[in-house]
Amino acid sequence: MELFDTATVLTRVLTSGVVMSIEKSDRELPGLERLLTKQTGRAKAVLLNSRTGAVHAALAGQGIGHGDTVSLPEPDAATEAFLNWLGVTVERAGDEEGLRPIAYDHVALDATNADRLPELAAGASAPVLVVDLTGLGFGPAAAVLTDDARLWARAERLKIFGAYDLRTMWTQEEADASLVPGVQFNYRLSPLVAACARMALTRAARPAATSGAPS
Repeated sequence: MELFDTATVLTRVLTSGVVMSIEKSDRELPGLERLLTKQTGRAKAVLLNSRTGAVHAALAGQGIGHGDTVSLPEPDAATEAFLNWLGVTVERAGDEEGLRPIAYDHVALDATNADRLPELAAGASAPVLVVDLTGLGFGPAAAVLTDDARLWARAERLKIFGAYDLRTMWTQEEADASLVPGVQFNYRLSPLVAACARMALTRAARPAATSGAPS
């Protein structure tokens, strides 16, 4: 990542005066959402400030919570510990009969594979895809991608204290009580990190420059 590009993005965001994800005039978060939905072929995106937040939202969006069991292909120790903290039991997916469908697919991006996001997303088959953006180098960040509008609505609500969405928080008039989770969390991603992640993904998707005379 060239320092000039990073400095340009930082300057743009900081001079805009929009530094919180709840501000109506923010353009950085919607910009990253559009890029991710385009590259993954999913209809909806939820941006979050950590991988664990995205995992939580992916499960909560499906109505999975305390007392439930999920199937994951190769959960690492940190994921299992977090899901155990949520009260969710993890079973390892395999070829055995009777196992549940995989709860979510997971892709971790970094400088070596950011250009392959469309390819990696194409191989995902679960109802929701968790994309970890932390490896791009701008701080913890992740996204939940899905085609399920109800799943998206639940996941979107979880990240902003659970009580109201961005349209109703100013009036505190609940639009859909069925979406409100039992516990409130603050998983919002900052516009600054979103802008830098979008820059990294955009640069990664550009064709590599060629040099030398044509053969």
